[in-house]
Amino acid sequence: MTQIFDENGLVIPVTIIQAGPCIVTQIKNEKTDGYCAVQVGFGEVAENSLQKPNLGHLKKIGAPPLKYLTETRLKQNTDVTLGQILTVSSLNVGQKVKISGKSIGRGFAGNQKRHNFTRGPMSHGSKNHRQPGSIGAGTTPGKVIKGKKMAGQLGNKQISIKNLNIVHIDVEKNLLVLKGNVPGKTGNLLKIHPM
Repeated sequence: MTQIFDENGLVIPVTIIQAGPCIVTQIKNEKTDGYCAVQVGFGEVAENSLQKPNLGHLKKIGAPPLKYLTETRLKQNTDVTLGQILTVSSLNVGQKVKISGKSIGRGFAGNQKRHNFTRGPMSHGSKNHRQPGSIGAGTTPGKVIKGKKMAGQLGNKQISIKNLNIVHIDVEKNLLVLKGNVPGKTGNLLKIHPM
């Protein structure tokens, strides 16, 4: 993330994303696969870093070895072709996009950090500072009810942020400048959905 200034001198918080180039590696349709989807590859790597089935799949269409393959479902087949290279040139400044990706993983976290619970009294004699407290009734129902907010994994979940404005596009370097923040940390893999 960084910030830029607009024509009026106002500061705009932006995120710079390297978007592509991505290659269309497979097109699925109702007849053969039972649903419509497009598989896209990104991140060229050396041949010996991929398994043979993946290499064969990519060699069929004449694509270089790609580290990441992802599939996006479609309502109907679009005008994309096999082997087509997708770049930021298909997007426009001012257009809104949806960004999906994994949020930052914060490991195993307690109730205060994960669910914003209050702590117990800190006075002398209290032995309940950061404990969860009661987690359910006794004999009836005799179990912890599903969905109870407790300590556990915080972050590292798939998150989508909608309606992010495109502020600037650099076609030569495949850079996309979006107003606002995106999920995850630096180097995270993101999906860009035009809206």
